[in-house]
Parts: sequence; structure tokens; C-alpha cells
Amino acid sequence: MGKTLMIGSCEPFSGKSALVLGISRYLRSLDISVRFGKPLATSLELENKKGESNKALIDDDVLFIASIIGLTEDQLIPSIDYLATNTAEKRIFESCLEPSEGFKAMKEKLDDSFDGVNLLEAAGSIHEGLLYGLSLGQLAKHFESKVLLVHLWEDSRSIESLLAAKDKLGESLLGVVLNAVTPDGVNDLEDKVVPSLQKLGINVFGVMPRSPLLRSVTVEELVRRLKARVICCEENLELMVETLSIGAMSVNSAMEFFRKRRNMAVVTGADRTDIQLAALEASTQCLILTGAGEPLPQLINRAEELDVPLLKVDRDTLSTVEVIEQAFGHVRLHESVKATYAFRLVQEHCDLQRLFSFLGISPKVHDHC
Repeated sequence: MGKTLMIGSCEPFSGKSALVLGISRYLRSLDISVRFGKPLATSLELENKKGESNKALIDDDVLFIASIIGLTEDQLIPSIDYLATNTAEKRIFESCLEPSEGFKAMKEKLDDSFDGVNLLEAAGSIHEGLLYGLSLGQLAKHFESKVLLVHLWEDSRSIESLLAAKDKLGESLLGVVLNAVTPDGVNDLEDKVVPSLQKLGINVFGVMPRSPLLRSVTVEELVRRLKARVICCEENLELMVETLSIGAMSVNSAMEFFRKRRNMAVVTGADRTDIQLAALEASTQCLILTGAGEPLPQLINRAEELDVPLLKVDRDTLSTVEVIEQAFGHVRLHESVKATYAFRLVQEHCDLQRLFSFLGISPKVHDHC
């Protein structure tokens, strides 16, 4: 019989998919079979684009991870339900809190003779999915599975939500991976905080540093969120934006500031051609123009020469910045460059051998680089 491990979090966008990628690659490198699914789907955009809504529910994260690590169709575990406004309304009107028909099929799949590890990614928080009977605690109980939490660590106050999760999950909680720790604080956390968490009954299997790349967002995603008009370089919308800069200063100050930043999205008024041209000479992934007016031809020509997408939005600068800031760290891990980095991050900062020994799986140790 295979083992089932659930990957959960106390809050959304904590790094679950990155951890699933790293764990999946580790297991497959040790010749251990993997199946993966999300009991409660949260994104079906790719499925809808393919026009195959009559097929089994396969979440976009599941499809992406399958494509990266080479899972076949029979290694994908279909979702039971879909988290969306219309499905939530339906559940409320039906006054039903039990999981739908797909639950039985998933339980049978997990209980079959599969000799490997079933990885299940839970919804965004401990409680998300209660309306569908598919919260993390409910799933762990129904499937008799262990839970590994990935948790965003800010400071010692972050322990509060972990203690609440421990109280809720009880014996189902296998442990936690702390994520998004400031790079300078990783060693201190490992030396001082982790031993204390262990004494509180919370096993820590990794401390991963914050990654600007994993928090980054594509220019294409910014176009979608801002409803922006792409003026040039539409073929370069896959560029990754890691930082945000606002061009509302003198050009000399702006040039000095831009030199210190990397992979920027620069937001500035459409009338600030001096700032715009200065931004193009720095590490700028896209230039976003706000306010009235259109860019000068010389700006468009220079942007095309440097392959920097030029976007125009109807929003003011402040609301534009708010949308972009909200995007950082709140997008799905759907880029291969992020996946490659996630592999390395998990491998270098997580003790997966110890994790799976706790789960009762002790494969022979050999190189999984």
C-alpha cells in the first residue's frame, strides 16, 4: 500500500507547489512512484482553455507540476470539487457540507494497491474548503494521511498560527517547513528557533530563504491584472518582474535609484519621457505608463531596440502600484524557471530523508542532484 502525504499551509501562497515539486523530484530520483492531486481545485483556467470541461477536474497546478516532472495521466488524481463563487453558492443553497460524489472515487484510488506516495495539495488555509467538506483537517482524517505544512515565517509571532494548526490537526501533523525567511536570518532560525519548536512538538523539516524569483510575476500577468494595453514587445511578456520602482523623482535621482534595482517594473507618468528613457537603460523588464497622453515615438523605438515591453494603463499611479504589489508572491508557480529554482531550494534547505523516515519510508540514500 502506498503512503499519502498532504501538503498544507496556514495561509494562501505560502509555497505549497514549490514544496510539492521538490518532494516529487526527490521521490522519483529514488525510484519511488508518485501520484499528485488537489482534492479542492482552485484554478481551472488551463482546462477551460482546452474546452474539456466534461473531463475529470484537474487543477492547473497539478497539470503544471505533471508537465515539469513527467507524471503520466494515470498519475494525476482528479479534484473532487472546484472552489469558486458559483460552486460555493450551490453548496450554500443545498445546505450541504459533505463532500460530493468524487470523494468516494478519490478514496478508492488512494486505498488501492499503488506502491508509492500519493501527494495531495490542500487548499489555501487550514479552514478553506469546509463548505465542500474538504478542509485540510477533514481530508487528513478521511484519508488517514499525515500533513506537512509549509509556513511563511516573519518573526516569532508566526508561531501562533502553527500552534493553532497543531491543535486542529493533532496526530495528523507530521511537521512543518518554514518558508520565506530573510536570507540573513536562516542560520539564526535554525540554531535558536527550530530547537524550541521541536520542544513544543512541532517537527521542522526545513528552513527555506525568501526568494525574489519565486515571488516574481510575469509581465503577462501584470498585463492581465492591470488590463493594460501593450504598445510594443508583446513577444516578451514572459519576462519575470522581481521588483517595483516608481518614476516620480528627478531624472538624476531616478538613474541612481534604478542602478540599484534588478528586474524591475517601472511605473511612471506618460509625460515623464526623461524618466522613461532612464528606466530603459537599467534592469527594467517592463515600463508601465499611467495618466493621460501617449508615449513619444523615440521612446517606443528605444523600447523595441532593448526588447522591453511598454504598457499603458488607464489607472492612476497609486492604484497601479497597489495592483502590482498585490501580485508579488500571490501568483501560481507556472514558469519553468521558477520550477528549476524550487527544485534547488527544497534540495538545499529541506531534510527530505528525515521527513520520509517519519512517514515510514526509508529509501536507500543516493545522489538526487
